[in-house]
Amino acid sequence: MIHFVGAGPGAEDLITVRGKRLLQEADVVICAGSLVNPGLLKDTKKECRIYNSALLTLEEVFALMKDAEKQGLMTVRLHTGDASIYGAVREQMDLLDEAGIAYESCPGVSSFCGAASVLNLEYTLPGISQSVVITRAAGRTPTPERESIASFASHQTTMVLFLSAGLLRELTEQLLAGGYSPRTPAAIVYKATWPEEETYICTVDTLCETAAEHHITKTALVIVGEIVLHNRYERSRLYHPEFTTEYREGRGKKE
Repeated sequence: MIHFVGAGPGAEDLITVRGKRLLQEADVVICAGSLVNPGLLKDTKKECRIYNSALLTLEEVFALMKDAEKQGLMTVRLHTGDASIYGAVREQMDLLDEAGIAYESCPGVSSFCGAASVLNLEYTLPGISQSVVITRAAGRTPTPERESIASFASHQTTMVLFLSAGLLRELTEQLLAGGYSPRTPAAIVYKATWPEEETYICTVDTLCETAAEHHITKTALVIVGEIVLHNRYERSRLYHPEFTTEYREGRGKKE
């Protein structure tokens, strides 16, 4: 069996209980190099074989999985954050399907959740933003034209941008072209929840200079939207004393 496991955003204790158990039971671990905290591997079995997928092609990763399966070994494919977001996981699963090799997924805490926890943010504040766009700037891997940064920016909702710290000049141009004002609050979160994490609050028009000042070019998330400053939002109706729910009768002013 191949287990795709989300390692979480960085901190050793932010992997799931199931994910940690699978690592402890694994005979083979294929992990995403420097993106996964090496401390997560300290509880693996002494005889566990550990491979760094940063040095491997898809075909080489698959060959390791196939060889382990032939030997009756249990493999953990350890991905940073949650493998369902920019994990290049579907192409691995397709090869396993073709080979008739069983696999399953263990979710992880995504770095966009880790970044929110570091900044104590709520991405969905009533009256400010009720949607979150998770995307990335187009680099060597293009994005569909219908999913341009500018088209998403036109919604003026919360945006979380992966894999974009090295493309901030182009990103800023697209955010402004889409309709964000230059003074829209933004944040750069470097290695969220890692011991070396760094966080910087800025604005859309100062993203480039903020990153340059702190020498950030990769392994960072960019968050854009009014929720970064979390002011002027509406109180949630769910916990309002006048709001009736399935479990509580509202009192006072009628809805």
